[in-house]
Amino acid sequence: MGIQAQGETARDFKGTIGRLLEYLRAYRLQIIVVLIFAIASTIFSIVGPKILGQATTKLFEGVVSQIAGTGGIDFEYIGNIILLLAVLYIISAVFSYIQGWIMSGVAINVTYKFRKDIVEKINRMPLKYFDGTNDVDTVSQTLNQSLSQIVTSVTTLIGVFIMMLTISWVMTLVALVMIPLSFGIIALVIGRSQRYFKEQQDYLGHVNGHIEEMYSSHNVVKAFNGEAKSVERFDVYNDELYDSAWKSQFLSGLLMPILSFVGNLNYVAVSILGGYLAIRGSITIGDIQAFIQYVRAFTQPIAQIANISNVLQQTAAAAERVFEFMDEDEEVAETAETANSIIPDKVVGSVEFDHVHFGYNPDKIIINDFSAKVAAGQKIAIVGPTGAGKTTIVKLLMRFYDVNSGSIRVDGTDIREFSRHDLRSMFGMVLQDAWLYNNSIMENIRYGRLGATDEEVIEAAKAAHVDHFVRTLPDGYNMVLDEEASNVSQGQKQLLTIARAILADPKILILDEATSSVDTRTEVLIQQAMDNLMQNRTSFIIAHRLSTIRNADLILVMKDGDIVEQGSHLDLLAKGGFYADLYNSQFENAPVGDVA
Repeated sequence: MGIQAQGETARDFKGTIGRLLEYLRAYRLQIIVVLIFAIASTIFSIVGPKILGQATTKLFEGVVSQIAGTGGIDFEYIGNIILLLAVLYIISAVFSYIQGWIMSGVAINVTYKFRKDIVEKINRMPLKYFDGTNDVDTVSQTLNQSLSQIVTSVTTLIGVFIMMLTISWVMTLVALVMIPLSFGIIALVIGRSQRYFKEQQDYLGHVNGHIEEMYSSHNVVKAFNGEAKSVERFDVYNDELYDSAWKSQFLSGLLMPILSFVGNLNYVAVSILGGYLAIRGSITIGDIQAFIQYVRAFTQPIAQIANISNVLQQTAAAAERVFEFMDEDEEVAETAETANSIIPDKVVGSVEFDHVHFGYNPDKIIINDFSAKVAAGQKIAIVGPTGAGKTTIVKLLMRFYDVNSGSIRVDGTDIREFSRHDLRSMFGMVLQDAWLYNNSIMENIRYGRLGATDEEVIEAAKAAHVDHFVRTLPDGYNMVLDEEASNVSQGQKQLLTIARAILADPKILILDEATSSVDTRTEVLIQQAMDNLMQNRTSFIIAHRLSTIRNADLILVMKDGDIVEQGSHLDLLAKGGFYADLYNSQFENAPVGDVA
């Protein structure tokens, strides 16, 4: 869920807003209070100019009387008016603060619930969803600002209109004539600039994407002398970004000066008409001053409402994407009644594949009638060329996917009878891409078993041949890995993940060999660590170099998603089939150290 495009709208605006309001139902009392306080704050603010106009009229009359020698200025009356105004504006400010504070709390709570629901939803999603969060911020911002702004803008618009009518319907009519002109200008400018804002977003994405791409592969670019070509492409993107940004900013920059000019024309017309009516005695000087204030206050909510309508469209689009994600199909739900009561700690580790059929797409089965029995403690190698589907077996074992037919059993129990949590707690994984996170080495190893003591972590590190190199690092086990874990080598990363798996002490292991990109000495250490890890455990090894799995108890040979052969290393070589061809081709091309 990313940032919505400029001007993006929801496909089902009404339905999405309705669903969002349903989400807000739990906060209806707070929202009602917000609406009441927003209306009250606006009303107190609106009556201010009318009352101030009375003070202006009184002051004008006093000055005239003073000049004529018939009286003076009534400062007590004017002082009382000013005091009343101060009280009204203070009350308005307090109400405005209270409604803003309450609405912020509602927005934060809704944002929290959205994020919590999304995270929980992610954990319930099947893996296939991922094979194929700014939206929440957009919704939160709208709730926090736009909801109360809608109420205050509408209230201001209605209230100011009524106050203008109480002063003079003729002046109100003149003021209203300028509104269609203002709307026409807004529509014209926004219509022209919208296209350039969209282009600006697109070209900004191109520029940022190109910079990220070139920076992340800077060494490759330099190695192939691609700097000039890279700069050339950047210049093209940058020129396009400059052109669209200049046009969008120029057009949007015209909006306020033009509207200000129209607004000033409005003030001139109102002032001239007001002066004429005052001379005729139809209105007072104070009324003219109040009316000019109301004209200014009248145009502001119009612009706000126009902007809010656009914001609401974007918010509906963002909320629609959030709700679409929330509506995605989840993994098959598990209940306490269906989850098997076998305690994972008591599992021995035997695995049986019984006539397994599976396809990522039900119309295209890629594993056909596969059967195999694996005794506890055996080492099983899964081999085959790239794209053969070796990781598919692993995904089925871990129940990232369920088989289409047949069954996979652990200690005689169908894995679908276990909860996914209990099933996956039986497995330990060491993957080709070593995953470490931004924390200390101690905590990265402890991730295998969060309740482990420091002493248990260190024992696991020793078994994985990690302890020696860790103690040579600054701060040792307390050294914090950076976000990319680039302050340790690739081989050290792999050893740390093996230590994590040893600490987890699983009954069944899944190992994706990852020794091809490390030096020979580190490869030996990793192999020794993996041998320690596999002792007395059922192990499934995704093998890339066949020379490393010659002592496997069972080798599953995959080709085009099917298990084409299975047996021991010597049996498969004797057959002279697909495995023998794979092994011999590697043997012929392998370095001396790899075939010994």
